[in-house]
Amino acid sequence: MILSLGSHSGAGLLSLVVAWVAMLAYGLAALTGGGERRWPAVAWQLGWLAHGVALVIDFAALDEPHGAGARFGFAPVLSITAWLVLTVHAIESRFVPLPQVRRVLAALGALVVLVAVIFPGEPHPLASSPWVPLHWMLGVASYGLFGAAVLHASMLDSADRQLRLKAGSAGTGPFGMPLLRLERLTFRFVDAGFVVLTATLLLGAWSTAQWHWSHKTVFSLLGWAVFAALIVGRHLWGWRGRRATRWLYTGAVLLLLAYVGYRFVLEVLLHRSA
Repeated sequence: MILSLGSHSGAGLLSLVVAWVAMLAYGLAALTGGGERRWPAVAWQLGWLAHGVALVIDFAALDEPHGAGARFGFAPVLSITAWLVLTVHAIESRFVPLPQVRRVLAALGALVVLVAVIFPGEPHPLASSPWVPLHWMLGVASYGLFGAAVLHASMLDSADRQLRLKAGSAGTGPFGMPLLRLERLTFRFVDAGFVVLTATLLLGAWSTAQWHWSHKTVFSLLGWAVFAALIVGRHLWGWRGRRATRWLYTGAVLLLLAYVGYRFVLEVLLHRSA
């Protein structure tokens, strides 16, 4: 449901320099981030900060000609989503250190920043409707919330596998976080993401002059329906464990296809603007 218009052009020099700083710092943290040593954590924080600065430069159009507008496309949206997930992890790790998860997320951060450098998206001129920027922001926020839910669901599945193999202690996951707390966090992110996604779809329908069943609309509504079924299933029938996480993964994939998949095909395979 997030729209993108404009013409292709490369990212500015300042944005590229900051992005390379983020990639190098993330890469260092991913390669050396095991254990509790301090300097890999500092590298991770530097990567996260530089990543955020690069996003601000791109979406505030600080490195573009005046009036060019913010950059949007499949790679910038992936980059924002990953940064939001990394932010959630940064907050959680202050209470529960998760160095192995930090390494995986650092590698993910380096990858999405690299993809955003290769495919910087298109500068988007000022929106004709004042509601369109809010629609974009809500859509990206829903991606971030569901991304955080997927991260926690993967940890939950890993804990479940270890418990089935009797490799973990009862009630505690492999990352040192109590399983019930991990499960609650997972589905709090699902609930929050569902609320934000619902607001995104309603605002998109309300602010669109002429409704049409586009690829993005169909996949967004399918994703919304899957998340709605998951929430109802948990509340009415007590869905838990793998059944619940499979529904979550399915909804996340559908939502990813709604914008990122559509834009990837358009930008990379067809070399066309929206």
